Amino acid sequence: MMGTTGNTGLIPRICEGLFGMMKDPDTTYRVQVSYLEIYNERVRDLLRDKNQPQLNLKVREHPKDGPYVQDLSRHLVVSFSDVEDLIRRGNLHRTTAATNMNEHSSRSHAIFTVFFTQAKLCEDVPSEIHSKVHLVDLAGSERADSSGATGDRLKEGGSINKSLVTLGNVISTLADWSDRAPSLKRSAFIPYRDSVLTWLLKDSLGGNARTIMIATVSPADFYYAESLSTLRYASRAKKIVNKPTVNEDPHVKLIRELREENAHLRSLLGETAFEDVLPSIEDFVETREKLNRNEERVRELTEKWADKWQETANVLEHKSLALRKEGTGVVLDSELPYILSIDDNILTTGMRLYHIKEGDTHMGRDDAAENPDIVLSGKLIEAEHCIIRHVDGLVTLIPLDGALCSVNNVRIHEPTKLQQGSIIRLGRGHLFRYNHPAEAARLREEMKNVRSSKYSFMLICGYEYS
Repeated sequence: MMGTTGNTGLIPRICEGLFGMMKDPDTTYRVQVSYLEIYNERVRDLLRDKNQPQLNLKVREHPKDGPYVQDLSRHLVVSFSDVEDLIRRGNLHRTTAATNMNEHSSRSHAIFTVFFTQAKLCEDVPSEIHSKVHLVDLAGSERADSSGATGDRLKEGGSINKSLVTLGNVISTLADWSDRAPSLKRSAFIPYRDSVLTWLLKDSLGGNARTIMIATVSPADFYYAESLSTLRYASRAKKIVNKPTVNEDPHVKLIRELREENAHLRSLLGETAFEDVLPSIEDFVETREKLNRNEERVRELTEKWADKWQETANVLEHKSLALRKEGTGVVLDSELPYILSIDDNILTTGMRLYHIKEGDTHMGRDDAAENPDIVLSGKLIEAEHCIIRHVDGLVTLIPLDGALCSVNNVRIHEPTKLQQGSIIRLGRGHLFRYNHPAEAARLREEMKNVRSSKYSFMLICGYEYS
């Protein structure tokens, strides 16, 4: 599935093909990926930040969206090179070991997931389609006498075989379930939860999905038993019958349904002998008012949808972001320095994050001579208020023409270097926090080294004292 350096596997090829097909200029695309492994029935995030400890993540099930991994990070990608970087990073964390069967044997199952959304306007009607592609690299089944596994290797092989047996049971049950009459399907029990692997793949196996299984066998007679078992596995999987439907955004579906209703109302109002359909003037007026209300609603929903996708397109222009759950919250990780708006307006429900691009980022009002990169409004905000200059990792705030700018509650008049965590106030009402991920990582490392050196010093002193 992953392949080697000189022989690319299916997962990179599929991702490359996906980006190769994203050529429609009228369509906006959004691609996010996650990468996990199931090792000894425990889930690990292979794309975790290197400064984060390796945690065993928990599998949950949403009543509508199905099974998911809590706290698993999602990474926004804009090109195939971004995907390659993430695959390379994930493979470094993957658990492998040498056995008699394979020098680089996978000791875990891996799932590389692509969350793909495409949106466009078709004759002024929004179209938004969501897809989720699980690309699964299954560890091969093992016999202890063939692999020579002992100790930890033997335990890993046992977990692998257990999950593959459960997967086989699920596939067999689904194959039998597909042949049943609709009235008998409700009584069938499918053992998804007997294994973490089958639980996570519940929607892909028997849900709203198309499933493809690729079986690899050896031509050598020495592996006859393994090849026969694999072919039986694939034969059972072939019998599963799913009927997938298109995943449509509920707001887009509402717009489409309102437009269909409007077309029907127009046909009623356009009838020459409308007395047969609308027997009174009151009915005619009521129908006309309903049509006007629907059209206004469609216009509002379409504008909101278009604005949302424009914001998404702006985010996609920047380097990749990582969205991950942490406890009950959500953390947005970025590789670029950025400022985060701290808004004291009680009616504000969104979060505004502005990346600091390489070069100059201009901030000011929308009536400036040149359109600013970040538009501000309010008291004491000048048309051309300030510039944030980013050169070789150094970020500086430059006030313009005596504009009111403060850093950490100190008003500045000259260019001032921004440091991780700096609080910026512009005018009277705009407050931002400055974050620089690379600088924050360096500071964390320095603090870690300081704590380590203090601990060593205490041990040495104690030894000498004793």
